[in-house]
Amino acid sequence: MKPMTPAYHSLCEYTRRMNRVLVHIDQHLDQPLELADLAQIAHFSPYHFHRLFTAWVGETLGDYLRRRRLACAAQQLASRPEASILEIALEVGFSSGEAFSRAFKQHFSVTPSTWRITEPERWDQRLTGIRERRQQQLSNPDQAQATDFADPEAFTHMKDQTMNVTLKELPPTRVAYMRYIGPYGMGIGTFWRETVAPWMIENNLLQWVRYGIGHDDPFTTPPEKCRYDACVEVPDNFGASEQAAVTTLPGGLYAIAPFKGKGPEIADAWTELCRDWLPKSGMQFDARPCFERYPVEAHYDEKTGVLECEICIPVKAL
Repeated sequence: MKPMTPAYHSLCEYTRRMNRVLVHIDQHLDQPLELADLAQIAHFSPYHFHRLFTAWVGETLGDYLRRRRLACAAQQLASRPEASILEIALEVGFSSGEAFSRAFKQHFSVTPSTWRITEPERWDQRLTGIRERRQQQLSNPDQAQATDFADPEAFTHMKDQTMNVTLKELPPTRVAYMRYIGPYGMGIGTFWRETVAPWMIENNLLQWVRYGIGHDDPFTTPPEKCRYDACVEVPDNFGASEQAAVTTLPGGLYAIAPFKGKGPEIADAWTELCRDWLPKSGMQFDARPCFERYPVEAHYDEKTGVLECEICIPVKAL
């Protein structure tokens, strides 16, 4: 744990305030988001807030809002073929289809209609790549060892990986969370081990269910700007602390797929669930967050790196 110095207290306070702003933005992308209102949420003066936001996030408020709106629109264009481009533009906060199309093309180098047509093909190519890599690893032990999939248990997981998906109603869940910003991958594991786990031990939370929430699509968001929340379920009387904020994961219907394998394989499992199983299921995404759920009894083997979790995506009928 970091020492509780005045500087550390100040850093934690800044983190809490900025996280409140980022959460508010994501929840209100379809509405006007004025600098003065966001400054009030952060309890900073409007005069200083813009400079503080830029220093903290690494881009201006206007650039951040535009990027988040366009990233959400890109996901919706691919996953909601029944929605018009204008409808999606308005839902993510653009005042007109023309303004949206201009901004979208500037950001992604293609028009929204072209993105909608070509995105399924790109996902098919990713799925094909996943299966080809898996088959190559199974048929070439030397290469499998080079890519750290040589142990027999890992081979078994690769052979048996299928989408065993169930639909389940989950209750709202109160969680404490810490945020990681950076490329998805090994950095998240380090964040859990070196930052989150010591805090959980200190607060007697090791026997509670854990969740991992990746807020951004790494195919449309720069790696250094991807956001991930490491969460742990907490009792009703647990309050926010300097290190962790408290929120509620919304309940409702989720498609849940069990996962057992090594950390790097989780991204492939997400891709298969969202772009292979989901389009055939008669279901669609809704606005709640996706997450990985780590039950208390979930196993993790430190020697092989094999872990267990449940991949959960919020769904509703088409």
